[in-house]
Amino acid sequence: MKPVRTAIIALGATALCASQGAAQRAPDAAQATPAIVASPAFKQAMAVLDREHERVVTDTITLTEIPAPPFKEEKRARAYMEMLKAHGLTDVEMDAEGNVMGLRRGTAAPGGPVVMVAAHLDTVFPEGTDVKVRREGTRLHAPGIGDTTRSLAVMLGYVRAMNEAKIRTRSDILFVGNVGEEGPGDLRGVRYLFTKGKYKDRTRAFISMDGTGAGHITYSAVGSKRYRVTFKGPGGHSYGAFGLVNPMAAMAYTVSELYKVKVPAQPKTTYAASVVGGGTSVNSIPDAIWLEVDMRSASAEELKKLDARFGEILDAAVAAENGARNTGPGKVSYEKKLIGDRPTGATRDDAEIVRVAQAAAKANGYTPVLGAGSTDSNLPISLGLPAVTIGSGGRGGRAHAPDEWIDVAKPESVRGMGFGLALILGMAGVAR
Repeated sequence: MKPVRTAIIALGATALCASQGAAQRAPDAAQATPAIVASPAFKQAMAVLDREHERVVTDTITLTEIPAPPFKEEKRARAYMEMLKAHGLTDVEMDAEGNVMGLRRGTAAPGGPVVMVAAHLDTVFPEGTDVKVRREGTRLHAPGIGDTTRSLAVMLGYVRAMNEAKIRTRSDILFVGNVGEEGPGDLRGVRYLFTKGKYKDRTRAFISMDGTGAGHITYSAVGSKRYRVTFKGPGGHSYGAFGLVNPMAAMAYTVSELYKVKVPAQPKTTYAASVVGGGTSVNSIPDAIWLEVDMRSASAEELKKLDARFGEILDAAVAAENGARNTGPGKVSYEKKLIGDRPTGATRDDAEIVRVAQAAAKANGYTPVLGAGSTDSNLPISLGLPAVTIGSGGRGGRAHAPDEWIDVAKPESVRGMGFGLALILGMAGVAR
C-alpha cells in the first residue's frame, strides 16, 4: 500500500520504543551518513547506478510483466530469486510463506545482526489483469509498476553498485522480495519473517521500499481493520415475494450510515466501503449479499472507536430492515468476518534509523518529510523493531489503478536511488 504523505511528527503514547535503545549502534550513524555520501566509494557506486540506469528500467519491466496477484506471487518470486542468485548473494532461498531473499555478507562475524531491506512482490490486481508495460518516452505504464515492482529492480541495482564499488558493510544486508503486502494479503509475508523466519531474531533494522518519491520517510504505522460482512435473508421472487425483508436493503443502510460518521483529520482516520457481491438474479430478492469495508487510523484509539461505531451501524441496519418489511419466512441477519488487521505504532522520531534516513535525504539534496502510512513496516514497528518505509526514487502516480505509471527520467531517478543507498549504508555501516 502507498504511504500517506502527512507530516506527523509526534504521536505521543502510540510510540513503541521498547527495543530500539538496544538496537542502536555506537555513535553516530546519522552523523556518519553525510561522510558516506561524500566518499569516493559512494560516488563510484552512484556512477554505476547512472551507467546501468537502463538495466534497472529493463528489470522493472521484466518483473512487472510477470503477474503477481494476491496469493499467487510464486512465478514472480521464483524469477526474482534467480536474479538474487545471479547477483552473487548468499543463502538465497524461498521460505515457507513464499518470501525470497538473499544475504550480502558484511565484515562482522557470521550469524550477527542484519539490516533487512524489502519490497513486496504482490500487486492489488486480480488474476487475468493485463500487465504489459507501455513505454511513452520516460514514462512506463502498467498495473503495479510503481507499487512496488520498481523497488525490486532498484534493490538489485544497489547490489551491483556496492559490488563494483567494493563497498564492504559491517552488518550483513538481507535483500527480500516479500509476499502478501497488498489487500487480502494482510502483511502475511512480513508476519512470517518476524514471527517464524530464520532472521527474525537477527534483524536490527527494517527498511521497506514502497512507491517512488524520495525524501519521504514513513515511520508511523497506520493501522487498519478490514471486514467482509455477509447479510443473509430468506430470499424470494422479486414480484411474488415483494415486501419480504431484503439483505440488500440492510447493506445499503450500512453504507449510508457509515458515510455519515465524522472522523478526525488528525490523527488521520478513514473508512471505505470497497467491494460488494452476491445475489442470485435480477428478478430475485437475494438470500445473501456481502460487503467489504476498510477502516484506518494512525491512532489505535480512533481506530477502536470507528470499529465500535461500525458494529453499532450493522446492528441498526438489520434491526431497521426487519422492522420495515415482512419477516414471516425469516429475518435478515449478518456475519462479520475480519479479513485484515494491521497494527498501529511508530518508530520514535529520534531513533537511529529515522535520523539516518533524514541525513541520507539531506545529503542527496532532499528535504526529509516524516509521515504515516500502511506498509510492510507496520509489522516490525508493532514489535518494537526500528523500521521505516521509503520510495525507490523518481516519480509515479495512479497507484492501485490500471493506468499506474512511473517516470524513469534518468537524473531524478538516479538521484532518488542515492537516498535509499545512503540509508542502507548508514544503517549497515561502512567498513574501513
